[in-house]
Amino acid sequence: MSSRPAFFRRSNAVPAWLSGAGFAVVVLLGVSGIRAADGPATAPTEQPAAAGKPDRHPALKRLSKTEEVWVDKDRKEVVVGAKVVLDDGPIEVFACLENTKEHEAVIAARSTARLVHAALLAVGLDPGRPVSFDPEYRPARGPVVRVMLRWRDAAGQPQEVRAQEWIRNAQTGKPLDSDWVFAGSVFWKDPQGGDEYYQADGGDFICVSNFPTATLDLPIQSSQSNEALLFEVFKGRVPPKGTVVDIVLSAAPGKPAGK
Repeated sequence: MSSRPAFFRRSNAVPAWLSGAGFAVVVLLGVSGIRAADGPATAPTEQPAAAGKPDRHPALKRLSKTEEVWVDKDRKEVVVGAKVVLDDGPIEVFACLENTKEHEAVIAARSTARLVHAALLAVGLDPGRPVSFDPEYRPARGPVVRVMLRWRDAAGQPQEVRAQEWIRNAQTGKPLDSDWVFAGSVFWKDPQGGDEYYQADGGDFICVSNFPTATLDLPIQSSQSNEALLFEVFKGRVPPKGTVVDIVLSAAPGKPAGK
């Protein structure tokens, strides 16, 4: 279903803007000036605003004029603007990025994965380690992340649900019963120019098949083989394509980091 880079290299020298849990990232993003909302971010009421248009979440700190990522420092939540792109069929990715893997993802985020990574750092989450397969399978690990979805239905009523409820286990017929962990993706270094690239920006933002490139991954074994895909869209639960959705990310209460 997908085409992956022919090769990548895990860089232990993480770029400074993505390293550390605290002060450097907070200063870089201006999070020290965040103004918390009076309540949780509400479900979107219109198509996400482009640069120069009214902000859909004016009480939160927006981190980019062009990308839809907001932070609520007091509530320690990251809000990412997205839309539904698939309402039926098998999936490898729950949330991709716009213009990447919409054919195998339920929703597409209007952001880069690297900015969401930085926002998660800013609310106190440190990445763990992506999945590895050599010499044997080792699951992704990191802090457990709660992924909530907020949108408005056809009648204009606000709705909220755990992201797992939109994902069906093809073997059991039940919703996904695993949490995601903040694995943190990997970096690829251009051997010619020396530039480093955040691999999840290729589309592997919130994954349901295991990829070393995932920002958020499942800490359970889940094949990426087309013949063995474990998960699919939970048809009938996902609103129509084009529906505006907010992805709300936060530390899962009472959940230790994956081992």
